[in-house]
Amino acid sequence: MEAGYKILVIDDDALIQDACYQTLAKHGHSVTLVKNGREALVLFDKWSFDLILLNLKLPGEDGLFVLAKIKDLDPEAIVVMISEHGSIKTAVQAIKLGAFDFIAKPITPEELIKLVDRVLRNRQLTIENLYLKQSLKQETCSTEIISKSPVMEKIKEMIAMVGPTESTVLLQGETGTGKGLVAQKIHEMSRRRGHPFISVDCGSLAKTIFETELFGHVKGAFTGADKTQRGKFEMAQGGTLFFDEISNINLEIQAKLLKAVEEKRISKVGDHKVVDVDVRLISATNRNLEKAVAERLFREDLFFRLNVVSIHLPPLRERKDDIPLLAKHFLGIFGRREGKTIEGFSPNVMEAFTKYHWPGNIRELENTVERLVIFARQRTITRQDLVYTNTVLSSVLMKKDPLRLEEKERLHIMKVLERTNGNKTRAARLLGIDRKTLRMKMKKYQIPADSISNP
Repeated sequence: MEAGYKILVIDDDALIQDACYQTLAKHGHSVTLVKNGREALVLFDKWSFDLILLNLKLPGEDGLFVLAKIKDLDPEAIVVMISEHGSIKTAVQAIKLGAFDFIAKPITPEELIKLVDRVLRNRQLTIENLYLKQSLKQETCSTEIISKSPVMEKIKEMIAMVGPTESTVLLQGETGTGKGLVAQKIHEMSRRRGHPFISVDCGSLAKTIFETELFGHVKGAFTGADKTQRGKFEMAQGGTLFFDEISNINLEIQAKLLKAVEEKRISKVGDHKVVDVDVRLISATNRNLEKAVAERLFREDLFFRLNVVSIHLPPLRERKDDIPLLAKHFLGIFGRREGKTIEGFSPNVMEAFTKYHWPGNIRELENTVERLVIFARQRTITRQDLVYTNTVLSSVLMKKDPLRLEEKERLHIMKVLERTNGNKTRAARLLGIDRKTLRMKMKKYQIPADSISNP
């Protein structure tokens, strides 16, 4: 049986209390004893428990009433009823009301250990199912880091060293450089690899729902909160919590995040009950956080908490040796997905790939290869196929006096905006960047936001 769980025993029988305490504490669990439902509900309102053992018959109270109150406060609470031999029918009724199981008196240590082991294994499976549901929403990709360039080989060495530790890690680099993939690799090399890896996309979450996404909420916490819901911290219990583009978190949430990191405790929105959390934090940003700290846009104390180990991921233009490897890797993935047998790229296409500066980095390369596979009509992708990429790749080869890189990027962005009728969300997706980065580039290149309809 795994050790270290918090268990609440609600029973007025001193012998039962003592037996439960001796057996469970011996196995490393934290055991709290109370004699009645009133005391139990006061405790439960303040603290979170992994398991509750509740006697059906309490002095002056109905165990079913206490069960209903507990399930109303937290529908996901795990409650096991303690029953007399003659109250099996009532125990079955308790299960219908939400109890996980029941155990009959007299309770032997062996029976108790076996029951608690089964209950807590079920709890772990529930957490893992939440993780799997989260994982299925993420794009399927290999956790292998595809590279042969010297700079990436050094980063692989850093990952191998930091992975097995418990240190927080800050990943820095431009959008699309593979920060999420590196975070997953660090998790896989850690002692937490058997537990969830949960991502938080700080760039896409609205400020109004950020807190409930992180910490969860209870039923009735706000309009539309019709049920209690776990947040990312609880979903990542025992594993790794990855904050992508953490610089987008506002100062108010930063303060609450700092408190959670320091105390290793959280409270759901609309609740003051404390939940212990055990997660490792990995964060990523495409901004200079030190500059954000200087400008008072990011808390210095939180920055120091997150920046124990810092890894900078280079843009694709600084690791050109990796472009052929990555292109072939994506070609295999999308070729299999589309049911096409494509052997590779012609030499002049690969030349265009290595000459192009890839402002959207690996993500842009991936999107480009995906489009080329979709429109490919032959077993080899040729120079003529580049017309389908909506990039300036073909101009790299065809123009004798190529425009400066910035001008190329400006024309490329305008071309994509025209193709999407000014829809910035779709344009950003095609460019392999996020909407915020697109707006920054439009401002940089003085592309009017209202020059095209449907912004």
